[in-house]
Amino acid sequence: MTHTLPPGPTSPSARGAQVLAILVGSVALLMLGLQPLLLGALLEAGQVTLEGVGLVAMGEIVALGLGVLIGDLCLPVRSLRAITTLAALGAATLDLATTRAGGDLTLGLVRAAAGIAEGLMVWSTTAVIVRAAVPERLAGLFFVVQTLAQATTGLVLAHLVLPVAGWPGGFALLAGLCALAALLAARFARPLGPLTPTVSQAGVGMRWTRPRIGTLLLVFLQLATLGAPWAYAEPLGTRAGFSPTAVQTLIAAGLGMQVLGGSVGTWLVRRAPIRPVLLGCCLVLGLSALGIARTAQGGPLAFAALCGLFTFTWLFMLPFQMALAFRVDGSGQVASLVPAAQLFGSAFGPLMASLVVTGEAVAPVPFVAAGFALLAMLALPLTRGAPRQGFSERQFR
Repeated sequence: MTHTLPPGPTSPSARGAQVLAILVGSVALLMLGLQPLLLGALLEAGQVTLEGVGLVAMGEIVALGLGVLIGDLCLPVRSLRAITTLAALGAATLDLATTRAGGDLTLGLVRAAAGIAEGLMVWSTTAVIVRAAVPERLAGLFFVVQTLAQATTGLVLAHLVLPVAGWPGGFALLAGLCALAALLAARFARPLGPLTPTVSQAGVGMRWTRPRIGTLLLVFLQLATLGAPWAYAEPLGTRAGFSPTAVQTLIAAGLGMQVLGGSVGTWLVRRAPIRPVLLGCCLVLGLSALGIARTAQGGPLAFAALCGLFTFTWLFMLPFQMALAFRVDGSGQVASLVPAAQLFGSAFGPLMASLVVTGEAVAPVPFVAAGFALLAMLALPLTRGAPRQGFSERQFR
């Protein structure tokens, strides 16, 4: 397959577009990694209820996925600069609006609107990635950079911003970063060509085979496994014996483990067999969730270790998901839809978790995650089919 990124996927201007895309996408997904910190701060301030935490998290992530789909299905890549700039400005405005919001419904609506804008920013990043010469490696680099940005911002929030300015300061910081992304996009973004000479947009006219559907279902379920406990990381951590500040630091450290996992996954993605690795990730996530369920009051060390394993696996598996998408569909259309499947899964997990939370009791949440891990294992065989065209099988063993 030939990925088109005029004037060439390895030209200096193309590399510049890739750097910009990674930066824009990393800013767009900051809230995704910082939800436990900021939603936990909102919860402590009484701005949202415990039951509402999952719903607010779900609303923004679903909206993120919708934003990606809107871009994939409806928006022209030749207008990438204008769309990305306006989306980043919209996200900045809505981050500021969040500082004036309160209550489950109001916060949910404002954050859902922000999610649409953030999703369009992610779409612009994905559009560049799937046109790269080695898209799964560029995707792995993006996963690492975005999580490194989340980890750094998380530490700044936990130790500098939240203690001084509270949760409004956190959203004001996000607004400033989105405004910076808008300025960079307005200056440096450029139009893109179609995925192939005959395919202009992801999902349009695509033949939905079992391996293609199975791949997106697998991605959805694996991210649901991750999303359920991540949205409730702070109450789960305090249940295990951590103070709120210690849990915030642990969450930021978990983002650092994601960076390590993503780096290892990016290096291994063309050296290890895809499906066995993804199967192993399902097992690790499911067993880690069950282990977290056993860390009641007085088990902080075990909780910290399991969180480290859980978050390492999170980013480790994402390059393999993208590689699997290119294996089942060499045109890049399925790969373009992978971020939407990831986001919808990340939202569905908190939604299901919120249904089992009663009052302050979050003990059932890890069992929801373990159930999703089992379903992901059952979905993996659906991804098998005829080898994809246009790539050598030696590239993906």
